[in-house]
Amino acid sequence: MLRYGRIGVGLATLALLTGLGAAPGSAAAPTPLANNVLTYPTPGGTAVAVNDVIQASLRTGTNATFYSSATGTTGVKCAVSSFSAKVLSNPAAPGTATESLTAQSFTSCTTNVIGTTGVQSVTVQNLPYATSVTSAGVVKISGTATAPIQSTVVLNSLLGTITCVYRTGTNSLTGTATNANNSITFTNQTLTKFSGPSLCFGTAYFSAAYSPVRDATKGNSPVYVN
Repeated sequence: MLRYGRIGVGLATLALLTGLGAAPGSAAAPTPLANNVLTYPTPGGTAVAVNDVIQASLRTGTNATFYSSATGTTGVKCAVSSFSAKVLSNPAAPGTATESLTAQSFTSCTTNVIGTTGVQSVTVQNLPYATSVTSAGVVKISGTATAPIQSTVVLNSLLGTITCVYRTGTNSLTGTATNANNSITFTNQTLTKFSGPSLCFGTAYFSAAYSPVRDATKGNSPVYVN
């Protein structure tokens, strides 16, 4: 619910440091650490500025899914999804950068839940969400007590329209950022039904891979985590 590369989610891992070759008997020259957690257009490049806007859409050929089990394929899948976040802080690496997730959308969605015939909408509520990205590639999205992480799925059914509201048990979602493909990946993040009829399954497992992650303020330059 962000495009980061990891020199290797997931909404990045530490860049691998290698010594420069040295002549026999001499010490290898160290490779310097990147100056900041988030850089563009290369690992260890220019620091992403505060207030820059980070954006990403689904990796080509993938879907965002809300399935009823961690290993099954029953539920809702969306062929189009994107997010937008504003950078709030970008300290020296290693460290933790912070952002505000201001928008996230899901469209072109379908359902194979028995008794349903289509998807009217999948909506993320209570934005913005606080977001953090560590040098180790951990992306965390957090809600608050008064504005919890919440998604509403509106489905068409044989009996009419049904509305399913889901929230997270921990009021957070965790993903992994990877520099190799400038991605943020969320895998089987658990959402629990907050309200809705019996056709709404009790637990929804959210998975999505966003790539490439780019700094829209800097001409869509790829963003890396250090």
